[in-house]
Amino acid sequence: MAYIKETVTAVGTLACALAIGYVMQSSEAASELYGNAKSDRALRSLDAETSMLVVKDITLTSAEFTEPDEPTSVDNSNKATVEPAASAPAQASRETGSAVPEIEAAACEISAKARPMAAAMVHLTLTAPCLPNERVTVHHNGMIFTQATSKTGTLSVDAPALAKTAVFVFAFSNGDGAVAQAKVEDLEDFGRVVLQWKGDTGFQIHALEFGSDYNGSGHVWSGQPRSMASAITGEGGFITMNGDLDAVEPLVAEVYTFPADMKSRDGGVTLTVEAEVIQANCGTEIEAKSFELRGDDQLVTQDLSLAVPDCNALGSFLVLNNLLQDMKVASN
Repeated sequence: MAYIKETVTAVGTLACALAIGYVMQSSEAASELYGNAKSDRALRSLDAETSMLVVKDITLTSAEFTEPDEPTSVDNSNKATVEPAASAPAQASRETGSAVPEIEAAACEISAKARPMAAAMVHLTLTAPCLPNERVTVHHNGMIFTQATSKTGTLSVDAPALAKTAVFVFAFSNGDGAVAQAKVEDLEDFGRVVLQWKGDTGFQIHALEFGSDYNGSGHVWSGQPRSMASAITGEGGFITMNGDLDAVEPLVAEVYTFPADMKSRDGGVTLTVEAEVIQANCGTEIEAKSFELRGDDQLVTQDLSLAVPDCNALGSFLVLNNLLQDMKVASN
């Protein structure tokens, strides 16, 4: 079944004008594009018959991406200490003057480690024994995402590096935190695109590699993310997601990583950002920020503000063409 596409352009307020195409796809058309594979967001969406809509009010700005109120800097050492809240016996001991053993400060030390992995990824570990089941915000070179410690106060997660000297800051809401650093020698061997946002916005990165169609073997997105092995072997790119999606207003970073040198194959990668109209975002304005890292070059960033159609368009998709620069691949 042929699907209908309507395209309009808008001019952002970046240093140079940027044209963006917008496509509204009905649920039936989206099903044709994506097949039966659906993301969690798609499963939560309500089916609705919607006509084609012309979406306006998409603005690229130079404003800072909204960050949480948590501090972004901590002590320069990779450890920080916290004093646990006083228990009832300890409180009683201060009031009565009786001697009750205090918890040693060393038992509450916060420490973090970063270990470089293949495909310019970094394995992060955090130990915060006195902060179990706590929200922690991870900062790295402008990329921000939130996670939660385990019931024992630990965290273990893989994250993409955006700098050869990759510094990761872990910040808790009470001001405590830790810093970890890793040397990422293979960063220039990969291209990397980051899209980050706050809350349940419906945003997705889609990469069409080497002329692939939607739902083809070269269509890489959260519903078909591949693994880092694909990039290591030269097959193509892969998608990673950082952020606790079950948390309240999580900060999420979705990342597409691609081998910078694909000498065995010709072609390129077409990149789009899509946003599904869901109950959580319909009739609102959603924001995101993109980072593009090409080899060892500096990061290129853009801020995006998008007015989502009202809830009559539930299940439809906004497709933002040309927001991200397509990746060109070298050949022999």
